[in-house]
Formats: sequence, C-alpha cells, structure tokens
Amino acid sequence: MRALVISGLLAGSLLLGFGTTAWSDDKEGNIADLVKDAKVTAEQAIKTAMEKVPGTVVEAELEKKHGKTVWEVEILGADGKVTEVHIDAATGTVIDTEAKKEKHEDKKKKK
Repeated sequence: MRALVISGLLAGSLLLGFGTTAWSDDKEGNIADLVKDAKVTAEQAIKTAMEKVPGTVVEAELEKKHGKTVWEVEILGADGKVTEVHIDAATGTVIDTEAKKEKHEDKKKKK
C-alpha cells in the first residue's frame, strides 16, 4: 500500500514538528494521485482527529482504503493506548475510530 507518512508531535492542535516522509508500495494508486485527491491537509486532518480523540499524535498517513483516500491519524491517549482516527481526505469528516491492535511480537514481550 502506498502511503505518505508524517510523524510529529502535537501540543493541543498546534503542529510542532514533522519527522520523515516515507513511501511504500500500493497497488491501488500512487502518491501523486493520493495527494491530488486530498482536499484536506495533514494539519487539518490532525486537528480534526485530536478533537475526536484527545492525546498525542504519533503518526499521520495518507492512504487508499476501500477505494477512498483517507488520512489515518494515530493518537496516543493518556491511558497509553493508540487509537486510529480515519479522516476522509476529500471532505475532512471522521469516518471512524479504532483501537490499534498490538503486534504479536509486543504481546510476547509482555508475558
């Protein structure tokens, strides 16, 4: 899946900094198409996601899911759990939220 990944820290709704940008393979489209489809900026998507789920943003990705361009914003909550907030990149509306599942390796380390 091709995705534009933006890592950074947020305080309130202010973006303090960006980390790296990374690309990965995507059979549904290329990064230029994703960016062209996105009418909502990363900053706008992050602000909307933080209004829905308070915490610290750890990652924002622009990707194609089910034929739709979406921002996937990962937020670390005060409870230590990460929640993904999916934002429609064309309209800026929240599509859904879901708790990010732990990787199998992380579960082994906790035992």
